This record gives sequence, C-alpha cells and structure tokens, in this order.
Amino acid sequence: MAATTFPALAVPHRSLQRTLAIYAKEAKYELLKNIRIPVYAISTVTFPLMFYVLFGIVLGRGNPVNRGETATYMLATMGCFGVMAVALFGFGVSLAIERGQGWLQVKRASPMPVSAYFGAKLFSAVVFSTVIMLMLLTVGVLFGGVRLPVATAAKLIGILVAGSIPFSAMGLAIGYFAKPNSAPSVVNLIYLPMSFCSGLWIPLFLLPHGLQTLAKFLPPFHLSQMALNSVGLATNPTPTWGHVEALLAFSLLCLGLAAWGYRRDEGKTYG
Repeated sequence: MAATTFPALAVPHRSLQRTLAIYAKEAKYELLKNIRIPVYAISTVTFPLMFYVLFGIVLGRGNPVNRGETATYMLATMGCFGVMAVALFGFGVSLAIERGQGWLQVKRASPMPVSAYFGAKLFSAVVFSTVIMLMLLTVGVLFGGVRLPVATAAKLIGILVAGSIPFSAMGLAIGYFAKPNSAPSVVNLIYLPMSFCSGLWIPLFLLPHGLQTLAKFLPPFHLSQMALNSVGLATNPTPTWGHVEALLAFSLLCLGLAAWGYRRDEGKTYG
C-alpha cells in the first residue's frame, strides 16, 4: 500500500506588531490575575509594609536622634524583603500550581511564544515590586522622617525593582521542582530564614558573627547592600560590581536549574 503524504503546512509569519500585542496581552492578564488573588496581592504588599512600620518606625521612635536614619536603613532592607516575596511567590508558587493544573500544557499547545508566559510573570513582579517600594517610601517620608533627594529615592527604587530579577530566577527553579501543594511552604522555608540571616529584619552588625559570615553567601545580602549603598548606609561597604557579580552568578545558577526542570517536564509529557 502506498503511503499517503501530506504537504507540510507553512507556519505563518507573525509580524513584530502582532508579537508585541501577544506579549502585552499575556502581561495584562497575568497582572490582573495576581491582583484578583487576595492571598497574593494583599500579603505581598502588606507584609513588608507591616514589618517596616514595626521595625523601622515604631521601634525607631526610641532613638529620636537617629530616627530618620533607622527608617531609611529599614526602607532599603524591607524593600529587599518585599521584592523577594513578590518574585518568589509570583514565580515559584504560581508556576508550581499551574504545572499541577496542566495549564502549562495548554500554553504549550497554543501558538503563543513560551517566552511571553515567563515575560508576563516578570512584568507582574516588576509592577508589584514598584508598588511596594512606592508605598514603603511614602510611609517612611510621612511617618519615619525619611529624607531622600528625588534622584537618590529613584536610584533606590530602581535597584530594588531590578533586584527582583534574580529572585524571579530562583522562583522559576522552585516552581519546576516543588509540588503544587507544598510550593508555598517551600518558598517560606527558604526566603524567611534567608531574609533574617541576610540582615533584612535586624541590622547585620547586631547578628552573631557566624550569621554575619553566612550572610555574605546569601543573595538578599548582596541586594540589600546595594540598596544601602545607594543611600549611604551600607554596613559592609564594598564595590557595587562585587554584589552585581554575586547576583548574576546566582541568577545563572537558578536559570540552569529551571532549564533542567523544564526539560524534565517536557520529557515526561512529550517523551
């Protein structure tokens, strides 16, 4: 019997304008999805704000001489804490849940570029990180005595918002290996101790010497030191490029793990 052959169908060329429209639409609905999930939208914004009010403003009133400096210091470290939460929960927990629901298979079957899916999550993380930083800065200026030039405040916000990218890579790695039901616990077990040991809640110089040494190997330490450098309050002044290199190496490591997890999922699903 002669084999029946069919002509190969040409993949239609997608214009740049149409491609950008796909990315924009995916980003829009990813952001709306996160806004409509109270557990994510409320907790990621209110937790850093609550900790900042407690550690940076309420406790700082006991030392009126350095009140503004304390509030500025905690603005940088709590900002780091906030962007970590946004990235890890927005990527790690969200990706793990959507993997478990089979949503990634639906996306894979659609003509949408896979990069639009991850780009949308990164866009949402950047938006939420910016909102958190603006809220922290507003509270610090109104109630904490924070006084920063506009250029310095913009630099601080820019550093911390850009700092969400390495933790998005970390969330990506977690999302490909954590189970849907255990992903929130896994993220909390990683980022809460890491935040404490990096000096985000309590200034690093007040921690035991062993934790001060450990902190230098943790990514939140490097991001928080960059933020503190920008406002002139770094506890361990070192060249900025040293911190950038550490965060870049961390990002590449996490992306490598995420790529491994992605290929593993593809192999299980499609053989």
